[in-house]
Amino acid sequence: MAAIAENTPDKKSDPLVEEFLNHLAYERNASAHTLRNYRRDLEAFAKYLGPETGAVRWEEVEPGDVRGYIGKLHLSHMKSSMQRKLSAIKSFYKYLAREGRVAASPAEAVASPKIPKKLPEFMPVDEILHLLDSVRPEGLAGARDKAILEFLYASGVRVSELVGLSVKDLEFSTLTARVRGKGKVEREVVFTSAAKAALGEYFTLRKISGFAPDHESPVFLNARGGRLTDRSVRRILNDWLMRAAITRKVSPHTLRHTFATHLLGSGADLRGIQELLGHKSLSTTQKYTHLGIEKLMEVYDKAHPRA
Repeated sequence: MAAIAENTPDKKSDPLVEEFLNHLAYERNASAHTLRNYRRDLEAFAKYLGPETGAVRWEEVEPGDVRGYIGKLHLSHMKSSMQRKLSAIKSFYKYLAREGRVAASPAEAVASPKIPKKLPEFMPVDEILHLLDSVRPEGLAGARDKAILEFLYASGVRVSELVGLSVKDLEFSTLTARVRGKGKVEREVVFTSAAKAALGEYFTLRKISGFAPDHESPVFLNARGGRLTDRSVRRILNDWLMRAAITRKVSPHTLRHTFATHLLGSGADLRGIQELLGHKSLSTTQKYTHLGIEKLMEVYDKAHPRA
């Protein structure tokens, strides 16, 4: 191994790693979750390079060191995990090279493990409508749950974007909302009249219950009047899935996939769906074209004499 551990005793944090993480946090607006993953992945790589102290002279790392590390991971990690770890190393070295800390990235030429493409899970139209119709808006909690599920399916937002909504972000006259996505990038989404009605009923009950929504308050509250969390939304969804006797595994992100799949299946433009979902690249949105293939096969089976 070309990389040589530094001779310094136990080193709690690497200054270059900390510098890189600060860059991600303050210049790229990376989330706390992303920063934790990058830190963990880079510390694991450093531990591989310098087993005794985890301290490394990053400028001495060679492509063979990176390949050796990825090869070792192959024995105990899924390909998706290996790909993420290699991506963290590449991003780190790309930053170091740009800042002149290293001459070149030793990870640049290392190929990422190929991962079979997995089609997004989604709910059929009759099933998602059955779920939404099964939610009884009885009491404040029931009205809130109804509004949450209606809004998730109507807008296709991520669960983190949903719980981050404040009342000022909603525009009922145009059925639009401003959400903050990955990297705190804002975008406008639309929602349905059914979601508007559910939100209106929820807000009415909030006023009666002493939690009147003002301009700055969160849209969705917990029992104590604070902002709802991602985990609570998952629990709420699981509760109503059980009541509706839906056995398939469904997460809030499944509703996002369902939103996109149903729009595409009804003829929506792929680039329009990309904008609504907040995808940077069209290739990310193209995974939903599987529905178009399914419909094409249905037509083929019905029309082709030998099908």
